[in-house]
Amino acid sequence: MYVLGIDTSNYTTSICLIDEAGQIVQEERKLLTVEQGERGLQQSAALFQHVQNLPVLVEALGDLTGKLRAVIASTRPRRLPGSYMPVFTAGSGLGRALAATHGVPFFETTHQEGHIAAGEGSAGEVPTDHFLAVHLSGGTTDLLVVNRLSDGYDIVELGTSIDLHAGQFVDRVGVALGLPFPAGPHLEKLAQEASDVEVTLPSPVDGYNLSLAGPESAAMRLIAAGANPADVARAVERCIAKGLEKVLRKAVQEKGVKSLLIVGGVAANLYIRERLVRRLEHRAVGAKLYFALPRYSTDNAFGVARLGLSLLD
Repeated sequence: MYVLGIDTSNYTTSICLIDEAGQIVQEERKLLTVEQGERGLQQSAALFQHVQNLPVLVEALGDLTGKLRAVIASTRPRRLPGSYMPVFTAGSGLGRALAATHGVPFFETTHQEGHIAAGEGSAGEVPTDHFLAVHLSGGTTDLLVVNRLSDGYDIVELGTSIDLHAGQFVDRVGVALGLPFPAGPHLEKLAQEASDVEVTLPSPVDGYNLSLAGPESAAMRLIAAGANPADVARAVERCIAKGLEKVLRKAVQEKGVKSLLIVGGVAANLYIRERLVRRLEHRAVGAKLYFALPRYSTDNAFGVARLGLSLLD
């Protein structure tokens, strides 16, 4: 007997089937198509692609008659009043229809909780019900205080980016460098070719908040001046990592919470991961970092499915 999770984000149509032990039976994903040179999709265009993608992905699962125990979908970005994006109506609508057809419960969760659950599902469960989390993506750059609940997570925002999110920063600079959108994996690959000349960008922080609009402008000036593209790419990675290090060090010291879970598409970047581990797991700080596997840092329905399974217990 299986639980089916569905997530329809700004970037990816995702479904995931897990068994009663929480193991993945099958998952299907399809990146939304963005034309070369564009920096994203309007909600209406993304919603249309989800409507086209979902039937194909569900058909790939085969006949589920008599095999489903529940269906769950992310129906909004966060567990906050007024949190809404049209893209999530595609997954929630199909989820309700499938649950009704199969005579099983339908559950709702949020995209952010799905990321945290995917992080715990692939990194190993954080060994405390109270921890810090960082959600780095195209739509969020949030430092969160998390408490585990029976139906998901209670999440309180401690800090954020006051202008651009980390994923937007990566994508805008990446597109300016001629990389495809979303630019994250391409920028990471390009940065591996960086020279020994260290190109730096500012990493402004105010309390628990980051600011990335200034670094983006500085990166654009470097590109216009003919800077080595690989050096600019590495500078973007370094800028994000340095900013995160500052706010996380402050949070560990002031909140006394040592366990940090880092999720979201930007968290798949290995340079950023390695720098944060080196700086924050140093004995002078004493934090313990947990990262989702890169595949489950990006948008996926694995965490959503895990939350559905927990609601059946």
